[in-house]
Amino acid sequence: MIGCVEVEYVIHESHSLKEKRAVLQRTITRLKQKLNVSVAETNHQDVWQRTQLTIVTVASSKQAAERELENALKFLDSFPEWERLMTSYEWL
Repeated sequence: MIGCVEVEYVIHESHSLKEKRAVLQRTITRLKQKLNVSVAETNHQDVWQRTQLTIVTVASSKQAAERELENALKFLDSFPEWERLMTSYEWL
């Protein structure tokens, strides 16, 4: 089972693309090290206070994939620099 979640965040403290990219680099690196997921910024690359991330995982069951994606979202939500605006799941 392949699970995919698209999440959109607003980064409140970002005042430039450089600051946004610093936040993204730090959190994406930690997420990849901590969990069995792949993640990429898939939208809003040129907007300094918004980002859309796509997180993907592969597991033997839908429940296992969903659990991994939920852990990834909890981890990302633990950072005070941003706030989640939208979440969209897809299962393959």
